[in-house]
Amino acid sequence: MSLGGRDTASGPFVVTLVADMPVTKLDALEVIAFVSDGGVEHAGTAFPRVPVGPNAWAEVQIPRFADPPPVAIDVCSDASIEVARVAAARLTAALERVGWTMRAPRADEI
Repeated sequence: MSLGGRDTASGPFVVTLVADMPVTKLDALEVIAFVSDGGVEHAGTAFPRVPVGPNAWAEVQIPRFADPPPVAIDVCSDASIEVARVAAARLTAALERVGWTMRAPRADEI
């Protein structure tokens, strides 16, 4: 299966979080791995992700070209939207504990 140039979440159930901060995709993935007590899967590929719970993972979408933040974090699940929501809430709390400011995407960001 070819993933092509995907720049959207890979899971069927997705909750998107937004961080209004200047952070690279690699740094964001490392922080997510740190707060999730895990590691980055598929590191060094175009589609890395971090497990954030059973049947849930986080992917980072970066702004295009020289666009300023925000950075989108898609919390995905292949089980259900509820699994994605719980994992997203847990990840939000963990990222806020290390000083990140998280929010839901605005209507003009969807």
